[in-house]
Amino acid sequence: MVAPSSSRAVAVYCAASLGKQKAFQAAALSVGSALAADDRTLIYGGGSSGIMGVVSGAAAKVDGKVTGIIPYAIFAAGGEKDKGNGRPTATKVSDVLDEKQRGEIETVVVNSMHERKVEMAKRVGAFVGLPGGFGTFEEILEVVTWTQLNIHNKPVVLLNVLAYYNPLRELIKNGIREGFIQPQNEHLIVFVDGPADHKDHETFDWGKAAIEAINSWQPEKVQPLPFHWTKDEDSSEMPTAAKAEMNGTPPMLHALKATNGWLKKVWHVRVRSARV
Repeated sequence: MVAPSSSRAVAVYCAASLGKQKAFQAAALSVGSALAADDRTLIYGGGSSGIMGVVSGAAAKVDGKVTGIIPYAIFAAGGEKDKGNGRPTATKVSDVLDEKQRGEIETVVVNSMHERKVEMAKRVGAFVGLPGGFGTFEEILEVVTWTQLNIHNKPVVLLNVLAYYNPLRELIKNGIREGFIQPQNEHLIVFVDGPADHKDHETFDWGKAAIEAINSWQPEKVQPLPFHWTKDEDSSEMPTAAKAEMNGTPPMLHALKATNGWLKKVWHVRVRSARV
């Protein structure tokens, strides 16, 4: 079995949209602040809008280390947009979405969606899922599958804000009932449900609960399939392409030198936002 990762960094999967419920935004604020307070690097999808913008801004605003991983096509198009025309439900949310108040965030521009997921996975020791859409679902289920396949051994924690992920939990149970998922693998995803009364979800400390779930993960109890990818070393930490680092604000398209050469590289761009 693959040994657990020693990385304290955490990948947070979440939406580029804000959603319709105040509790979703509050949970993102809580997670970003908690990761920074616990000296854990936040690795996320690189967007500045929606729940992604909230969780990253919350961490960066209190001087947490934040790294966003974004595919070139999305970066060149100006980033992902809110698909639901969501609105900030609190002043704190508006503040962390303000580029001038977000603090220092490192952005890594990669070639493809697949490279984005690999780059995120190899940097972290745990994954946390906030509410999101298709992209969030896919990212969560892929890293769970990697645990099942013995590619890595890392906790996957879902914050079940307002019971958002109850349908996924039921889908897993149905997969077990119908013989498609082994019963012991039901716990490859750790669901954090929060208070029984959903009225308390807006003020619940989701970030603290996520860190507690990560710390309580018992990797020795994982029963992966008997596949040995790299002599039981964490296969998610595979080598990346050559890297080039540039300091300053995000370059324009011409500065990325969009030739065949950049297709083989992972570009590091340090984004520094002036503080108010």
